[in-house]
This record gives sequence, C-alpha cells and structure tokens, in this order.
Amino acid sequence: MTVWDDLVGQDRVREQLAAAAKDADALVTAVSAREPVEQGSKMTHAWLFTGPPGSGRSTAARAFAAALQCTSPDRALGGEPGCGFCDGCHTSLIGTHADVQVIRTDLLSIGVKETRDLVRRAQLSPAVGRWQVIVMEDADRLTEGAGNVLLKAVEEPAPRTVWMLCAPSLEDVLPTIRSRCRHLTLGTPPVEAVADVLIRRDGVDPERAHSAARATQGHIGRARRLATDERARARRAAVLKVPLRVADVGGCLKAAQELIDTATDDAKQMADEVDVKETEDLKAALGGVAGGRMPRGTAGAMKELEDKQKRRKTRTQRDSLDLALTELTGFYRDVLALQLGSRIAIANVDVQDSLDRIAESSTPAQTLRRIEAVIACRQAMDRNVAPLLAVEAMTMSLRSG
Repeated sequence: MTVWDDLVGQDRVREQLAAAAKDADALVTAVSAREPVEQGSKMTHAWLFTGPPGSGRSTAARAFAAALQCTSPDRALGGEPGCGFCDGCHTSLIGTHADVQVIRTDLLSIGVKETRDLVRRAQLSPAVGRWQVIVMEDADRLTEGAGNVLLKAVEEPAPRTVWMLCAPSLEDVLPTIRSRCRHLTLGTPPVEAVADVLIRRDGVDPERAHSAARATQGHIGRARRLATDERARARRAAVLKVPLRVADVGGCLKAAQELIDTATDDAKQMADEVDVKETEDLKAALGGVAGGRMPRGTAGAMKELEDKQKRRKTRTQRDSLDLALTELTGFYRDVLALQLGSRIAIANVDVQDSLDRIAESSTPAQTLRRIEAVIACRQAMDRNVAPLLAVEAMTMSLRSG
C-alpha cells in the first residue's frame, strides 16, 4: 500500500508526482544540510490539477501532499516518498497533519475573506512537516476578488509552501494564476479500474461494482455512492424514467416537478445530518445552554451560520439537479449510439428496454436536439434561472425532440 493506491487509472500523473516528490525530498535535505541545490528539479511551489468530474483531481493532490510529508526511513536509502504507513503519510491522508490544509466548500463560491485567511497561513513555516501544503479542491469556485488575493501568494510564495489547486479545466482558473502553476491533466479512469477500486477498497460486490462503474462512466465518487447507497440507486432509476414520461404536457410538468422535489429532498437530508450538529456546536462554543436563551452579542454569529447553511442547501440542490441532468445526457448518448450502430459501450444497460424503445421511436436528429435541451437546462441554471422553470423548459423540449 502506498499513498498512490486510490489514484485510479492515472499512471502518467502518478509518475510525474512521484518524481516531483523525490526531488522535493532532495531539495529539503540539501537546504537543511546547506548543500548546493540541483538544477532542473521537477518540484515547484504551485500545481494545478484539472480533469473531468470524477477523474480524481483532489485524490491526486492529497496523495502528493502525503508524499511530500513522508518520513519513511527508506527515503534516505533512495526509496520513493509516499510509503503510506509513516506518520507523515497517514496523518496527511486522513486530514490531521498540522501542515496540510485541504479546502473544500459546500457553498457556491469561495470568497475574499476565506482566501485571505489561507494566504496568511501560507506565509508560515511548516510546524512539524517538511512542507506547508494547501490543497484547494474547488479552485473554480473562487470569486474574482478571491482569485486576485490568491494570485499574490502564488506569485511570491514562502520558501516551503506548496499550493495545489483543483479545477475541471484550465478555463475555470484565472489566466494569471494558471500561468504560474505547473499543470497536470487527469483523464476519465477506465471502467474496469473504477470497479476494481470499489471491490478492493469498499468491499462492493463485483457485479454491483461493475454495474455502478459502467453506469457512471468512470466517475469514481458517483460510482461509489451508486454502489453503496440504496437511495442513490432509487433516485437514478427515477431519473432514467423521465424520457418515457414526457409524452404529453402533463407528463412533462409532472416529471419536472419530481426532479425538483428529489433535489430538494437531497438538500434537506444533508441539512438534517449537518445543520443541527453545527448549530448545537456553535451554541455551546458561544456559551449557550441547551433549550435556553443565547448570551447577548451572539446573534451575529448565529445569523452568519444560518446564512452559510442556506447557501449550502442551495448548492446541494443544484448539485443534485446537475447529477440528474448528467444522467439524462448519458441516457440519450446511449440512445444515439444505438441509432447510429456505434460500437461504444452502452453505459445504462440496466434500462436497455427503455433505450431500445426511444431509439426505435425517434431519429438521431431528435436525439441530438434532446441532448442540446439538457445542456441548455444546465446552462440556464448556471445563469441562476429558477430551477423549476429551467427543468420545465427542458422536459417540454424532450417531448417535442
């Protein structure tokens, strides 16, 4: 076992990061011994990981962070950092290392205040490890102001600080930031590789693991949820029935409302799991008594938490809707493959009858227009169009084709 074991189907990226970690280890050793530093090092202070959803961008970044903090004695004998067993690797991977901070957001954006706090931390020397590492999993959610704050830190980094930014594509990051980062592109992992990790890491039944990996087309996180969560399987089954339910206006409107209701229920479930504990923890920290009134002067902090929870609920609802739209796109992609006689693998084999029915009753041109309707719905929601209006417009377009 090494820190790279969960980086699925990314051999080229793994080799690059392992080489950089080895050079980083040599760099720290040379500086500590006041020896000359070798030229041409593969290590740098800022990295940008890009790739499609589910490719493992944040997994790669966290594995690299662990390799940088590796304290295995084998390093001194020429071994590769990232053993996976030492204290540096272990605490980095589970999120308790003092010098590795992983930033992820449940909100729609990362603002200036949070970014300034990160930049201040980035100026500190490592407390116990070899590097100060900051992993930003959602760099594409930085506001323009936050991006400008981050730019200064990336331009003039502290000597032992490493920034690792993750985003779907280069275009999702400010040009001034991406030009100062070393870029690594991850691809969609093969279905077999995803199924293997579900079996090996999560103990999933092989048949279910392969079914989930195929249905999600190599998206590791979605495949794991589909394989292990009965609610996720039920929700997906309901989404894949939509193409058969849009025969008339009433069916279109009902299908749209049910998609919205499902997304709302997902957001509510998350709120029930997280919000209550957050609220009680903050009340206790502010000196409140269970069931009693809060001390004076704490209303502002409570209001700030409520606003954060509301924004997170909106994000969760949008993410759930976006997942449903992704699944619809995959359905129509399979329909188009059948219509054109393509040899590409069918992802949704569990609904083969529905695929055949739609393929036989429509033309490839209609299928393309339906895919365009789903894409237009996603774009409308990105522009903050009311979700129900956007989804209703989509289902009506699915009917007409």
